[in-house]
Parts: sequence; structure tokens; C-alpha cells
Amino acid sequence: MPILILADHDNASLKPVTAHAVTAASKLGGDIHLLVAGRNAAPAAEQAAKLAGVTKVLLADNAAYEHALAEPVAALLVSLASGYSHVLAAATSAGKNVLPRVAALLDAAMISDITVVVSADTFERPIYAGNAIATVQSADPVKVVTVRTTAFEAATATNSAPVESVAVMADPALSSFVSAELSKSERPELTSARIVISGGRGMQSGDNFRLLEDIADKLGAAVGASRAAVDAGFVPNDHQVGQTGKIVAPELYIAVGISGAIQHLAGMKDSKVIVAINKDEEAPIFQVADYGLVADLFKAVPDFAKII
Repeated sequence: MPILILADHDNASLKPVTAHAVTAASKLGGDIHLLVAGRNAAPAAEQAAKLAGVTKVLLADNAAYEHALAEPVAALLVSLASGYSHVLAAATSAGKNVLPRVAALLDAAMISDITVVVSADTFERPIYAGNAIATVQSADPVKVVTVRTTAFEAATATNSAPVESVAVMADPALSSFVSAELSKSERPELTSARIVISGGRGMQSGDNFRLLEDIADKLGAAVGASRAAVDAGFVPNDHQVGQTGKIVAPELYIAVGISGAIQHLAGMKDSKVIVAINKDEEAPIFQVADYGLVADLFKAVPDFAKII
């Protein structure tokens, strides 16, 4: 049976995480169908059709899906699920919002945040902040799975799959869109950035994050933060990297003034190269860092900014 993936998009474009979910699905065997549910979402569907391994794109274009509210999207997925062996989504806020509802409506187990596909019914997922790996096997006729996208390479855009319209399901009317207040930035998103520079409690204040922002602008990097920095009010919640924040795996991760609590490490330890700057030589962050600098960040960071 084929595999159905819920595409993550903003109607105008497909988000990069979907390409990683396609790679995970390719390890299951079988045809891969991508569902693009939105309004005026044909551009996103066209991009989805280019992903290698995708055999068909299903486009549900209706005002009910414009804001990706969980209830109508879940109802749509459930209406399609009987024809599929697996329903997948990236483990983003959107995927984590929709798929547990799908699992509940199908009376199936929710298999979250997988990092390895062992077989069509068996998966590995991290638990205890990544300190242990659980192997999970499901006997459900439809497996409902979210994918930790940092564990899989992105599928290439070398394909040309057909796009097919699908019937729209009745809106359960359990929720409605009121408004959205979005922070706008020219910097890349945390989860898709090639370089991330993050600050911790050692930054001492939100104003001091300008030191990191200057470097981020020069490197084309995203700015992140530890939970301690977020809880202290230095930066907004959407900057948080870690077990309860965003999971990232950039080519370069620069940790500034971050001690390296296990919850933070769980969100960035898969980065290709990790650089740590901390004045405490015993800080746990140095245990995972490829390069470490024991120094006062308020001297080291400005010096770094001068040479890039």
C-alpha cells in the first residue's frame, strides 16, 4: 500500500522539512503520496511534485485549510487514511498538532519523532532527552508517524509527479482562525538554517543578543537560544532550541554562553560542527563541542565579529 505524507507549507511554498519526511518515507517501501491542504496552494503542490520519490501529489484546495487548523486537516487525513499503510508528517508544530488527532480518530498508536526506520512496522525514537533510544513496533493497520527531520537527508528536487485534486471534507467546525501575529525576519528559520548561533543565560540580557545578531547577519545564520535565556525574557519563545523547543541540525552550531544542559543538547547535538564559547571550562557543552573556546564571551564575540 502507498504512504501518505502531510506536506508542511505556507500555501505559496513548500517548507524544507517535507523533503526530509519524504526520505524517511522512502525507507518504508511503497509509493509515496504527498497531501497539500491549503488555499491557493497550487505553488506548494508544484514544488512537492518535484521531490524525488514522490509518485503523486494530492491537492485539497479550500478556504477551510488556509490556516492549517488541526481539526479540518485531521478530518481530511482520516478520510484518506484507509487507502494507505502509513500517514506521516514532519515533527514540526504543524505535524505535532494534526497527527495525534488523526491517530485518536483512527484508534491507532501515535508514533512520535522517529529517527530511524527499522522496518515498515518498527521505528526508533529518542526518549529521556535523547539519553535512550526506544524501539517501537506497531500492529495498527495504519501507522501514524511524525519524523524528526534532522535525522534524514532531504529528498532532491529532481522529480515530476502528477498533481491530483481530492475532495474536501466537511469542516468539523471545532475551531476557527481569529488572527496571527508573526515575527518577521530576513534571517533563515532555525530549523532550516545552515548556520545557527545561540545564546544562553551567560548573555545576561536581551540587549546583549545584538552581539549574536551582528554575527548572524554576516554569516547568514539563524539566532537561537537556550531555555534559560528564553525563560529569563532575553528573547522570544520561537528562538528556543532544545527538547522543549526546536530541534536543529545545521552544518555549524555556535553556542555562546550556554552551559549545555541535557535538554538543550537534545535539540542540537546532531549538528555537523559544534563550536562552544564559555568562560567555564567545566561546562557540559564542551563534551559535545568539536571546537571549544574558554573565554569571556563579551570579549571573544566582538573579536570574532571583527574578523568575519
